[in-house]
Amino acid sequence: MDGRMTDWRREFAEEARAEQPDLARLCLLVGAVADPSVTQADLDAAEIELDRLAGLVPYGTRGADAWVAALSELLGRREGFQGVPADYQRLESSLLHEVLLRRRGLPILLSVVWMEVARRAGAHVYGLGLPGHFVVGFGDPGDLHLADPFAGGRAMTGADAELLVAGATGEALDPSMLRPASPTAIVLRVLNNIRAWATARPERSDVALWAVDLSLMLPSHPARLRYERAELLVQRGDFLTGALEMEAYATVMDAVEPSAAETIRQRAKAARALLN
Repeated sequence: MDGRMTDWRREFAEEARAEQPDLARLCLLVGAVADPSVTQADLDAAEIELDRLAGLVPYGTRGADAWVAALSELLGRREGFQGVPADYQRLESSLLHEVLLRRRGLPILLSVVWMEVARRAGAHVYGLGLPGHFVVGFGDPGDLHLADPFAGGRAMTGADAELLVAGATGEALDPSMLRPASPTAIVLRVLNNIRAWATARPERSDVALWAVDLSLMLPSHPARLRYERAELLVQRGDFLTGALEMEAYATVMDAVEPSAAETIRQRAKAARALLN
């Protein structure tokens, strides 16, 4: 790993543990880790573009509905930010600097653009991680003034959100789904999307590994990611390190799922056997 990549990861870890993590900075650092050609100038240019877009929001915009209309007009219609199904097949769709250049991305990245532009322009904006789809809200979270950036900023009602959840899960909208997502929760979901993209492409286990590594730097993450990392190391031929990490995870699992811990130890033993 080169020095610049190490620096990006260090900056990501520091930002993730800041008292008020900067969402745009975290997402841009994900992109810097993903693409070795990215420079500090590229990250600065992305921040400048967010500032430029915020400066185009009509001055004096007030009220949640007005914010939805203003951002839909600016970002959706004039600037062309939206998504299409093919975006799910591209890693660039999960990288903020690329989304700002291409005007295309996954729902969560387009929502990040909306949130960061709106925040800079003075809006009370938040993200909602609904099952299968990420959207943005304005004003009081209890009033549900929502927009779907993937659809160019289509305004959504509470009933729309209920239909979206029902379509994704077959279940009713739970009030817990309407809690604004924190910056680190949003970034974890971005990294989950990247891991899912890489999992479908075994030849890109390098991408899956750095996505797991960044996820583990977040203050809150699923413990099972440590086992996933160990499996990736074995998959990539680092059998000894992978086995050691499996055994460490098995020790943690002893207290909660002894049978699962034993299975993991057997997999670690099998990984060690590959050294011979």
